Amino acid sequence: MNKSNDIFKKFGKRIQQLRLQKGISSQMALANKARLDRTYIGGVERGDRNIALKNIEKIAKALNISLDELFKF
Repeated sequence: MNKSNDIFKKFGKRIQQLRLQKGISSQMALANKARLDRTYIGGVERGDRNIALKNIEKIAKALNISLDELFKF
């Protein structure tokens, strides 16, 4: 794996971890809450996407957590 992609993988794993902790069992459910496409959420969780800051905020709001909490990995 390219070293610069490590942050995408770590962030994606964090999103998935928080989603499951919050009892959101599917990527589709999180996507609906964040008003994003399910395939986009899947790409984020896999670390395939360089996610935009505005979408990071949408996901944090959908998970009902602060941006600080989101970045604790």
